[in-house]
Amino acid sequence: MKKIFLSILLPAVLLSACGTLNTQYLVQGGVTALQAATITDAQVQSYVRQYITELDAKSPVLPASDAYTKRLLRLTAGLKEVDGLPLNFKVYKTSDVNAFACADGSVRVYSGLLDLMTDAEVLGVIGHEIGHVALKHSKKEMQAALLTNAAFSGLAATGNTMAVLTQSQLGAIGESIINAQYSKKQETQADDFAYDFLRGAQISPSVLIDAFTKLEKLDGSAASSSALAKLFSSHPDTAARISRIRSRMNAEGVK
Repeated sequence: MKKIFLSILLPAVLLSACGTLNTQYLVQGGVTALQAATITDAQVQSYVRQYITELDAKSPVLPASDAYTKRLLRLTAGLKEVDGLPLNFKVYKTSDVNAFACADGSVRVYSGLLDLMTDAEVLGVIGHEIGHVALKHSKKEMQAALLTNAAFSGLAATGNTMAVLTQSQLGAIGESIINAQYSKKQETQADDFAYDFLRGAQISPSVLIDAFTKLEKLDGSAASSSALAKLFSSHPDTAARISRIRSRMNAEGVK
């Protein structure tokens, strides 16, 4: 078992690693399945960090003095790392409703999400997003990108070294992060992670239901163009996911 390590404000939450990569002998772009499947955590983190550094430089990152940033840092004051990976948080000033967590520990929350949700609901969404990182779903997305995207041609030749990525490769990583399509199983696992995360923080998991419901209601609105809103407003299993959370709460006697 692995743990998500928090400060005394948030007790440790147990989780388990999961999933395997479906491999092929040779793939587009000249990266073999074996090389993609054995890419190290350090390599993934290095590549993603290069992308996030560039994204932050081009995005409307709010300063530490801004009210949105102060709110997010207050909410996550006890959340220092996940599975030994240090976490860092920033707010992007945009009306889009979105949040994402990356394999290098970067968590980015859009101000539109903060406007829409309560503190507890924001933590529920963050718990879900870092669940994808802790459970290695984000790493698998990177492996999938290596297997299928021609932009990574020649990257395998770097071996165990940390390559400096080209603009096209950085763009491909961005597409993988922002447009990640997790499986039903992975979404369920991230939901469970968020549920346990909230329980550990002594917050009712019912806030996940509230957050999912708000995202569903964005369907058809201007804000629904964002990635997170699209995921939950159009996801065919959202109702089933809400029902599953309720069932688990009932079974465990959680209010």
